[in-house]
Amino acid sequence: MTDYRTLNRANWDERAPAHAASSGYGVAAFADDPAHLSAVVRFDLSLLGDIRGLRGVHLQCHIGTDTVSLARLGATMTGVDFSPASLAEARRISALAGTPVEYVESDVYSAADKLDRGGYDLVFTGIGALCWLPDIRRWARVVADLLRPGGRLFIREGHPMLWAMADEPRPDGLLALEFPYFEQKEPTVWTEGGTYVETDAVFTHNTTHEWNHGLGEIVTALIDAGMTVTGLVEHDTAPWDALPGQTHRVDNGEWQLRDRPNRLPHTYTLQAVRNPV
Repeated sequence: MTDYRTLNRANWDERAPAHAASSGYGVAAFADDPAHLSAVVRFDLSLLGDIRGLRGVHLQCHIGTDTVSLARLGATMTGVDFSPASLAEARRISALAGTPVEYVESDVYSAADKLDRGGYDLVFTGIGALCWLPDIRRWARVVADLLRPGGRLFIREGHPMLWAMADEPRPDGLLALEFPYFEQKEPTVWTEGGTYVETDAVFTHNTTHEWNHGLGEIVTALIDAGMTVTGLVEHDTAPWDALPGQTHRVDNGEWQLRDRPNRLPHTYTLQAVRNPV
């Protein structure tokens, strides 16, 4: 059986150049405006607070637009990703933006072995990252291993309830749960030719393996890894069109369920700190 990392890495390697060229990532704005930040980082500025002088690591950084944004807010950032094509784009964008970021090629589960274990004030993870990992408890241990005592995890993610939704609208307009909410041993296997940005690119590596993780599983994994959860906010918007045909863009630039959006948590922001040793 092909290792899930091999399949998923091929998918991301092929899509990274298309993502960097798309209007959705707005790469040109980083060169044109030295104060420009990614939409994901802008959304959470009030919760993120002052990160000037912090040493941070961004796990699963992809092409690095969020990583550059955090560096522009004053943190010394290292981006980590397992896709060499994504990191090539990330380094190019960092140079284009004039914002230094160090990038390291690594699988998430190996990150603490390749970086400065226990040497970071901040671990950041952005939208659409955790679904690529089969074991959330192992992820939580890596986060704790990277942080110094008192260091902080900051993550905004797609809500596991959203990931469990059927993505095709029903004729009666009802929302339907189709995919696992809780972590399963076996992955959900997807074969899809497109990607989440508008592009004319044609892809050949289209099969991925993904896992959902319940919110309780994520919180419990962090607690068991020696961390204290300090904040959990659920949001009724997402920064991408998660349910095409059922969502619309709202005033903050994000997407929201068109019909009674208070039925569905779209995303969440979670913060936790590593406990003293």
